[in-house]
Amino acid sequence: MEEGTSFLFAGVSFNRKKFAVDFSRFQKKKESEKTIEDLSFLEIAKPEAEQEEEEEEEPVVPVKKRKRKAEVSEPVEGISVFKTSKSAKAAKKEIEKPLNERSEQKKKLNKQLERDSLLRKDHNIHVSGNNIPSPLENFSELSSRYGCESYLLRNLAELGFKEPTPIQRQAIPVLLSGRECFACAPTGSGKTLAFVCPMLMKLKHASKDGIRAVILCPTRELADQTTRECKKMAKGNKFYIKLMTKELARNSDFSKRPCDILISTPLRLRLAIRKKKVDLSRVEYLVLDESDKLFELGLLKQIDSVVKACSNPSIIRSLFSATLPDFVEELARTIMHDAVRVIIGRKNTASKTIKQKLVFAGSEEGKLLALRQSFAESLNPPVLIFVQSKERAKELYGELLFENIRVSAIHSDLSQTQRENAVDDFRAGKTWVLIATDVIARGMDFKGVNCVINYDFPDSAAAYIHRIGRCGRAGRSGEAITFYTEADITYLRNIANVMSASGCEVPSWAMALRKQKWKKHRPGRESISTQPKDEQESTNKKKKKDEQESINKKKRRKMSKNRAIVGGRELSLVHSSKT
Repeated sequence: MEEGTSFLFAGVSFNRKKFAVDFSRFQKKKESEKTIEDLSFLEIAKPEAEQEEEEEEEPVVPVKKRKRKAEVSEPVEGISVFKTSKSAKAAKKEIEKPLNERSEQKKKLNKQLERDSLLRKDHNIHVSGNNIPSPLENFSELSSRYGCESYLLRNLAELGFKEPTPIQRQAIPVLLSGRECFACAPTGSGKTLAFVCPMLMKLKHASKDGIRAVILCPTRELADQTTRECKKMAKGNKFYIKLMTKELARNSDFSKRPCDILISTPLRLRLAIRKKKVDLSRVEYLVLDESDKLFELGLLKQIDSVVKACSNPSIIRSLFSATLPDFVEELARTIMHDAVRVIIGRKNTASKTIKQKLVFAGSEEGKLLALRQSFAESLNPPVLIFVQSKERAKELYGELLFENIRVSAIHSDLSQTQRENAVDDFRAGKTWVLIATDVIARGMDFKGVNCVINYDFPDSAAAYIHRIGRCGRAGRSGEAITFYTEADITYLRNIANVMSASGCEVPSWAMALRKQKWKKHRPGRESISTQPKDEQESTNKKKKKDEQESINKKKRRKMSKNRAIVGGRELSLVHSSKT
């Protein structure tokens, strides 16, 4: 080999003739590289002036090639295979950091989900929906998690609420997180507090910007009770809480009155909306209490008008009831967005603290005899008696009035003040027995009721659950007795199912009966009386005669008054003509 050849060929015999073409290419490459080196050496040796002239005349091509090589030879981060071990470790650490953080977050989330599921299992809470908030362990979490103000916690302690009930544990966080919900919980489980507490927390303070929350109740008595509970919870904060009365619905203009929370029945609120006395466009919270009753056909149009009037796009709607039929859930989903479903215990069941009993009375006379016998053996007041109509309430009241029992009655024929007085006297213990229709079967909280008697068989399973739910509230024990006659046996299986679902003993023959589809079971019943039929007819005739005579007397008095007025006017006219 010649001198200057590459060291790779040292000590190797090379056949030039055989590889002449390849050798010539290799030698040309070497010569070009030498010329580039010589030129670069000459450029360094030249004076600066000559170099500038040459650069202006012709650009040097080889220099560009060298620059391109230098650019390619620079290592690219993240791609170069020949990185140092230190840089590789640093890069790995940077990649691993977010992965570790994610894994830790996942572990924390999984632990929290496990704790939530165990807490829900302990309190028999069933939920469905997306991203459901964690239930409350105690009321102190309201301040740590949601920044609850001290006045609310103080009011809770003063009212005797030590620990949240199952419905309060789950419904309060759902509403505080800005989610809509429909909840089903047994009677006396604290549903009112479950929607009032988050409402007050979110509204924060009183304002004069208009109505910001609406609570709808099916009856006036329940609306009145809810207003009292709201005011108790808001003590210490000057919220404007108004109950919609008949006078307010007709005359007052709410645009000129400060009102934060408005509580009403659907009919009265609809009347105010029609007369343009109320503006609900700023309502942030809409609560439908006893929603299954509100969604019945008679009230559905009124509810629809109220929902349309609450036109705020960021409104939060919630439904609460002790019974939640499937058709109510379907209707609720049409007006609610991304709602959370909360069920406490088994759906549409009575409280387990109520001892339930069925009593066969045979006939209407047998019912009255059984009632008097039970009162004679053991009267444990206060006692609520439910009948199917206001006429029967009046009849039973007339029978028990002479039994040396402090008895009262409440029904729709009474005025508002009379109804309020009847409820207040029963709460105060002035009356021992209150006879009622289904007017007060829903939502009314009588804390001390020991016994509920279904004198007339309930017209539906939901009515049965709500009736007996007036006792055994807030963990107390209670007793429910249901009288039934031969006319009620066809629907007895439905009540027996409710009893067995709540853990009560039911006779096997009752469970063997054929289950009937519920229609409004209100059979025509005989009048309530122990008198023989002949005596009843004579007494009824006398009553009718007395009523007719009183009506005739009133008419005569009116006629005499009108004549006196007309005569006086005639005299005055005659006197004026004479003058």
